[in-house]
Order: sequence, then structure tokens, then C-alpha cells
Amino acid sequence: MRATNPINAINATNAMNITIIGGSGYVGFITGLGLAELGNSVINVDIDSAKVAMMNAGSSPIYEEDIDLSEVLQRNLDAGRIQFTTDLQRGVNHGEVIFIAVGTPEKENGEADLSQVIGVAEEIVNYIDSYKVLVMKSTVPVGTVELIGSILNRKRQEGQDFDIVANPEFLREGKGLYDFFNPSRIVIGTNSDRAKEMMRQLYAPFLSSESGVQSPEGFQVTPPPRTTNHELSTTNYEPRTNTPLVQTDIPSAQMIKYASNTFLATRISFINEIAGLCERMGADVKEIARGMGYDDRIGHKYLEPGIGFGGPCLEKDLKALIRIAENNDYQPNFLRAVLEKNEHQIRQVVNKVKELAGYPLYRKIIAVFGLAFKAGTNDVRTSLALRIIDRLQDLGAEIHAHDPQAIPEAKELKPDIEYFEDSYEAVRHADALVILTDWPEYRDLDYAKLGEQMTTPKIVDGRNMLDALRMRKLGFQYKGVGR
Repeated sequence: MRATNPINAINATNAMNITIIGGSGYVGFITGLGLAELGNSVINVDIDSAKVAMMNAGSSPIYEEDIDLSEVLQRNLDAGRIQFTTDLQRGVNHGEVIFIAVGTPEKENGEADLSQVIGVAEEIVNYIDSYKVLVMKSTVPVGTVELIGSILNRKRQEGQDFDIVANPEFLREGKGLYDFFNPSRIVIGTNSDRAKEMMRQLYAPFLSSESGVQSPEGFQVTPPPRTTNHELSTTNYEPRTNTPLVQTDIPSAQMIKYASNTFLATRISFINEIAGLCERMGADVKEIARGMGYDDRIGHKYLEPGIGFGGPCLEKDLKALIRIAENNDYQPNFLRAVLEKNEHQIRQVVNKVKELAGYPLYRKIIAVFGLAFKAGTNDVRTSLALRIIDRLQDLGAEIHAHDPQAIPEAKELKPDIEYFEDSYEAVRHADALVILTDWPEYRDLDYAKLGEQMTTPKIVDGRNMLDALRMRKLGFQYKGVGR
């Protein structure tokens, strides 16, 4: 069934009907918005009626740097290319390709909580009325797709009524829509040729129009015809047309995502380990990372020492992979060490605050710059900044916090600290300042003025944003990471 909305007439022969389940979440929202920009007819389904109403009114639930997502959203709403609903049956009936992008939060034991994924399967099986390609966008352990297939096969027949594809996402928060249009690779895991062809059609705008593209042994790179939305684009993004397409089996597709995030976490823990050694030896870890990065085999990315890795992906996926290994009678000692180093880094930041501000911290005012897990987003889920704040509060500190974007989200999780919209007011009478998110504006503050506001001018720079020598010349006691 092809999209017939007349607004999509430019792509009437190629546009597809797409449904995103979990459509108000980060991955679901960005995926739906991106596919709508390409000219498809998209329905995002979510159980959160308030968010659905907000998005239908043209307001984006997330913030990203360098782009107004609400403007992009409104443009696609006006064009009739995207809609939001709580009606799952409507969404299932609409979509020929249905993305499952619901959350898989971490359980207490580190395993991925699959209750939302299973719940979706239990419901959509009742609404499948024609052949559907079900695309697993959620990050789930190997074996989950087979479980979903078994649920659907109770009432429907795989290969006739549906097929399942593993299609992991690699979106960076803060740059999600850019990454949608500029993917490093597209991974499709399926055993169905029919589903594979439909996915290639969907992703055709990203694939080379030239034949003879080479690929590693065991993989295929297929160059179907290109199709895209040629109207003027609010995003100014054009699909990357030479994106590598990795076609593989379902378990390998799922493991590509877990292995990728775990490797990024490993690089961060590695450079933080080197930073700890640099502090003992009088070396500067920033110089070490710079020198290492010129080696093409290493590169500069994810070699930035700091407070560790947080956010909704790296730590969660690392813990899940550890549990996957343990459940398969494999002892992931290396992966455990990567995780432990991250926990150690959090303790090190707290220890530096204690050393600088003076222990005990009881009733001392600690100003915190940064609440989001990284710059460019308002996401505070599993932010290390909030965990560090928790530990400082446990030691009796009073927290004055600032963040240019994430205060509303942080207030929902941490209503017991004082928030400031003005960074200079946040440091007033503070006994120390801790920088926990690398927002560029923190580098550009007037630190002479800022120091005058503080009881004692002391900084723990958890992101190595500032020039240590300059801070000391301004009269600050300064501690960075590995410097």
C-alpha cells in the first residue's frame, strides 16, 4: 500500500507509509521526522497523550543544537507528511513498514527491560491486516527478535503476514536529525528477501546510484534508485548518498549496536585511566590525547578525559552486554573493568571537590555548571552530573545548579536543589564550582567577575574546558582531569 496523500505527489510512486511505535521518544521522534522529510507518510504512535498533543501542535519534545526541531516538525505537519496519535490500531493499519522504537531501560541487574517491546508485540498482532515489515529500532539483546516472532506467530504467519528486521540506530543526541541524514552506515539484519527489498527502497535516498560498490566478504551493498523529497527543506540537510549498507543476519545486526557503544565507552574509560596516571606523573592528558589522535589507527574522537560516560546509551548498553555475556556462560572481565573505571571516575570528581572545598562539605555551597549528560541536548536521563550531585548532597553540600537547556528536565528528577537561570547568580557565595557539562558558553564566561561572586574562587573542571594557567592567574584554585 503506497502513500496517496496529494501533498506527497512529488514522490507518489516511491513514498512509503511508515509507522513509528514509541514515536515521542528520542529515536522514534527523530526517525519519524527524518522519514517525513524524505517525503514518506509517517504516523508516530505513543501512549503519552500529552506529548502527542504537544507534537501535533508543532512543538518538539527535545532540544538539539544548531536546528529548530519545532520548525521542521511544523513544516511536515503542514505538508501532511507526519501525524501523531495514541491509536495503535490506526498506526498499524497505516504502516507498511512499522518501526518499534520503545524504551528498553536498564533493570537493577543491568539487563535490558523488554516489557515495552513485548507489550507492543502482544498488541500489534491483533491489528495486522496486511503484510508488514516490523523493524526493531529499540536496542534489544540477541534472541529478542525471535521472541517477538514467536508472539506474533501465535495469530499470524511469519513470511506471509509479517517479517522482522533488526535495524539499529546510531544517532548522537544533540545531533540526531543531522545523523539521520548523514549516517555512518545503515545496518539491516533479516532473513527475508522481501523485507530486505522494502528496507532498501526505504533507505534508497542514502545509497549510491552507481553500480559495482564493493563490500566486505559476507555483506552486500545494493544500489537501488534514489528517491527523496525535493521540496525546499527547513533542515538544509541532504541525504548522504554513499552510505555503506551492511546486510547481515539478525543476531549480527543486534551485536553491531552493542559492540559499537561498548567500544566508545572503552575509549572514554581508557583515556580517563591515562588521565589518572598523568596526574601522578605531571603530564597533561590533553596533550597525550592530541598526540595519540594523529595516528590514523586511533583518531581523536572519544579521547576526551572527563567525568566518564553517561546518557541513555553507552552505560546501559555496556551493562546489558555484560549481562548477555554472563547469561551465555562467558565472563566479560574486560567489559566489567570498563564499567568500573567509569564508576571510579565519578568518585574521583567528588574527591576533588572534597579536596578543593574542604571536607566535610556540610552546608557548603557547591555551584554546578551543567546538568545534561552532554552539551547540545536537554537529556538528563542517567546523566553523570545528577549522580555526582547526589553524592555531594549525601556529603551535606548545598547545590546551586545552572544549565542553559536542561533545567526543566532536571527539576523533574531533582526537585531538591536550587536552580539558576543566570550562571553568575548560580556561583554567588559558592565555596566551589564544578563544571560537569561542556556547554561552549561556559568557556566564554567572565571568570574574573565569576570569581568575585564566590566565597572562595575554586573550580573543579570535570570537562577540561578551561585554561588551567589562566584560571590560576585569575586567582582560582583549579583542578582539571589529568592535568
